[in-house]
Amino acid sequence: MSEPRQILVTSALPYANGSIHLGHMVEYVQTDMWVRFQKHRGNQCIYVCADDAHGSAIMLRAEKEGITPEQLIANVQLEHSSDFADFLVDFDNFHSTHAEENRELSTQIYLRLRDAGHIANRAITQYFDPEKQMFLADRFIKGTCPKCGTEDQYGDNCEKCGATYAPTDLKDPKSAISGATPVLKESQHFFFKLPDFQAMLQGWTRSGTLQDAVANKIAEWLDSGLQEWDISRDAPYFGFEIPDEPGKYFYVWLDAPIGYMASFKNLCARRPDLDFDAFWNKDSTAELYHFIGKDIVNFHALFWPAMLEGAGYRKPTGINVHGYLTVNGQKMSKSRGTFIKARTYLDHLSPEYLRYYYASKLGKGVDDLDLNLDDFVQKVNSDLVGKVVNIASRCAGFIHKGNAGVLVAGDAAPELTEAFRAAAPSIADAYEGRDFARAMREIMALADRANAWIADKAPWALAKQEGKQDEVQAVCAAGINLFRQLIIFLKPVLPLLAADAEAFLNVAPLTWNDHASLLANHQLNAFKPLMTRIDPVKVQAMTDASKEDLAASQTDTGSAAPQGNGELVKDPLSPEIEFDTFAAVDLRVALIVKAEAVEGADKLLRLTLDIGDEQRNVFSGIKSAYPNPAELEGRLTMMIANLKPRKMRFGLSEGMVMAAGPGGEEIYLLSPDSGAKPGQRIK
Repeated sequence: MSEPRQILVTSALPYANGSIHLGHMVEYVQTDMWVRFQKHRGNQCIYVCADDAHGSAIMLRAEKEGITPEQLIANVQLEHSSDFADFLVDFDNFHSTHAEENRELSTQIYLRLRDAGHIANRAITQYFDPEKQMFLADRFIKGTCPKCGTEDQYGDNCEKCGATYAPTDLKDPKSAISGATPVLKESQHFFFKLPDFQAMLQGWTRSGTLQDAVANKIAEWLDSGLQEWDISRDAPYFGFEIPDEPGKYFYVWLDAPIGYMASFKNLCARRPDLDFDAFWNKDSTAELYHFIGKDIVNFHALFWPAMLEGAGYRKPTGINVHGYLTVNGQKMSKSRGTFIKARTYLDHLSPEYLRYYYASKLGKGVDDLDLNLDDFVQKVNSDLVGKVVNIASRCAGFIHKGNAGVLVAGDAAPELTEAFRAAAPSIADAYEGRDFARAMREIMALADRANAWIADKAPWALAKQEGKQDEVQAVCAAGINLFRQLIIFLKPVLPLLAADAEAFLNVAPLTWNDHASLLANHQLNAFKPLMTRIDPVKVQAMTDASKEDLAASQTDTGSAAPQGNGELVKDPLSPEIEFDTFAAVDLRVALIVKAEAVEGADKLLRLTLDIGDEQRNVFSGIKSAYPNPAELEGRLTMMIANLKPRKMRFGLSEGMVMAAGPGGEEIYLLSPDSGAKPGQRIK
């Protein structure tokens, strides 16, 4: 067996000027799952982060609230820490960039860069607010667009026509802070000579450290020639003062990534088993990974490695970049209630629902992730409740009732057990490569196989037969062992479910290697429901609570019904039809002869229906409500028999069965009263 790896992992630092929302949580959940997987496998994996606590925005917000910047960032850190903990994001250390460790490291790195000749200084001209007595960043200047004439535009680009320009090009510029007319003023600034590292970056960015799409984007900057980077800001500014330069401060993006090092150094002071130099020295054999969003790639893949190289530290092993979050296919919106804060979500729903949904959507690329709220409900209810937890709930009762809760020895499903074991390397490879979506697909395919096997053995039917009790116990013991293997595979994503399952199984915390063994002659604890279905009403309540102005979205009177996109709209009746149109519908009683899942389809069941004088093949999107389709066999239902056949990629659908309900797990096939016969027409 290979030696455990030494791995240091970070997520981008959240800015200490606002709350965490579900878009942020994509990154922290993704990172946490990867870290938990590494620890699950027995590797030493340390996860550190910090609040990004410097900059003009922090200073100005604190001033507006009548508190010090230090008090503001302390308050926000408490909020952030609580949100992350309740989303089960398990940092080894969550620190702040406004910390002594960061001041010391920022100073050291700057001085090393300066002494090596990588820092330049020269005078620049900027807008200055004469009332606030401060230089203005572009976002703090507003005026009339010089291209299209639109008023109230920011100092770098126009939201109306899309033009980009220098702040000095704005007509009638005003300070967005005080409203005063700014004046141009000269100031001495300090620059990091990024072009000094052009050759190193061209090789490093193509070394496999970055995803191909990210490396291609970075190449655009490299090919066009790197520019020196302004790393200084003038007082007043909330940050660290530059050594030997009174009134000059490090730009927030200079000390923010150094915050990774500072957070780890803070942890090392409390953990004697950790050595800062062993992870950060230039010759370190430890691994270093950053998880970030695609909007800050240039800082992490150009400025940061160049700073580390120039200061004599090691560079990252890998930078893992993800896309943005959309909700219901659109940018997050306060008016639609889809700009959802982490705390608002937690007030209504379990964090594990979202952790699983993100895992099911996160590939190894940089594509955006869409949180479709209807699909979210359906997927969690179908996969976690209908497939995984369903296995334990179906088997536990028979074991407690028939054998006092003791799992018998032996394996009634050896081929299935071996298939689970054989799948482990592929699932581990998907986790390692951050292809969580593939890992979840492979795990759920195993869950489908386990459920199908249990349905085929039907212990509930065997339990009613004389002399079949040993077989019941053997089948249910195999089912519980298959459930245990699924929990092992899902533990990095669902730590609470895993802990509850471990309590039910009466075992020590499970590790990845436990998937190779089985429980035998083992006492189980009482079974308690491990997870409940998502109630769509709670999802709607969450979006309602997130609306900035609920009343403004109700533009009509009358009853309002929740829709999939979170809007409140009037719920009209369908258009009226003539009686003759309705009378033309041939509604028949149908016997479900066979029901089976459709390979390659998430929602479809294939039903073979007997309507008296013939059998029909019908595809129906009810799989989420009936994850064990064989249980439908022998039931009577109702179908439209004269619907024009529809050609689908899975075959020909020759009719439609009748069902009701809001969707997802809550779909109910309509059945005729007792005494009905297949083929009878419903009048």
